[in-house]
Amino acid sequence: MTVVLPAQWIESIEHTPLYREWTEQRLRRGPLRLLPKSWVREGIVLDQHVREGRFQRSLALIAAGSALLGGLEVSYEHVIGSYSQRIMYSPVFLSGAVTVAGVWGAFDRRVARTLLPVASAALLLDGTIGFIYHIRGIHRKPGGWRLPVYNIVMGPPLFAPLLLGISGMLGLIASGLRREDSPLRLLPGYRDSTNSRLPALSWLRSLLPRRIGREELVLEQHLREGRFQKALAAAMAVSGLLNGAEALYSHYKTNYAYRSQWIPVALAPLLAVAGFGAVADRRIARTLLPVASLAAIAIGGLGLFYHSRGILRRPGGLKTPVYNVIYGPPIFAPLLYAATGFLGLLASLLRRGD
Repeated sequence: MTVVLPAQWIESIEHTPLYREWTEQRLRRGPLRLLPKSWVREGIVLDQHVREGRFQRSLALIAAGSALLGGLEVSYEHVIGSYSQRIMYSPVFLSGAVTVAGVWGAFDRRVARTLLPVASAALLLDGTIGFIYHIRGIHRKPGGWRLPVYNIVMGPPLFAPLLLGISGMLGLIASGLRREDSPLRLLPGYRDSTNSRLPALSWLRSLLPRRIGREELVLEQHLREGRFQKALAAAMAVSGLLNGAEALYSHYKTNYAYRSQWIPVALAPLLAVAGFGAVADRRIARTLLPVASLAAIAIGGLGLFYHSRGILRRPGGLKTPVYNVIYGPPIFAPLLYAATGFLGLLASLLRRGD
């Protein structure tokens, strides 16, 4: 006979010292027994915070760092286009706004619930608009879409604006989470909390139909409780495919001079399989998804090393840093690949809505 306990009882039990001690002893029977006891204990606390959606500060800082690196990448990429259109300044300013809002929101709960979602939503929208403009830029090149390979490779990076939107998505997720020091009584969700609704987006709810508004409330409750594994895994899969496409035609410019340039291209389908597979199967979310995500993070770090070395090997090296950073390999692009791996790793630690 199977006894099913209420979710509130289970979450209360998981916070007792006896349960943490039992979990720590169980984990230390495996390979983790080689690690210091304090490391295992901190890992258990971190895992609980992620599973319960209580990591707003940490994710706000991560969103700020991602926006900062993405903004720097866009700033010198648009120098190549000479900022010929005013809209090319928008991702630079909006990524800066998300950076400020993320850092500020890590220290101020109110900013994390007001300014951060607004700046993040604006950056996400700007990434979509930038994707449209990049499509138009390729179309306006000589030959247009009749020469797709050449114009995609030599034209504006097609999927780069959508990848910049990852920072906005992380900021939106952070704004809906709870703080690491949130009390246990808020665990059941927005119904028991007086400050669980996003005030910055309250006006938008009044414009939505009642049915859509009800679904949005359920989504917000799942977000606050860390029950959005499927959605984040699907986002990771799409991001992996976009990063793979970017690496495919970006490395084509150098005719794949190094065999290592094929690694991010070959890993992209595995990320997609792991992400979409995690949506369908809980077991894949706990096994293949974290492995593929860790591989993407490692490949992103390796790519950062190779891109930095490529800049140093250009004529002039560090004597002409600005010129070589602008016209050399994109130095921060591999970190966007690593950000995809971070999304998958985060998704593997979350709970499912069902």
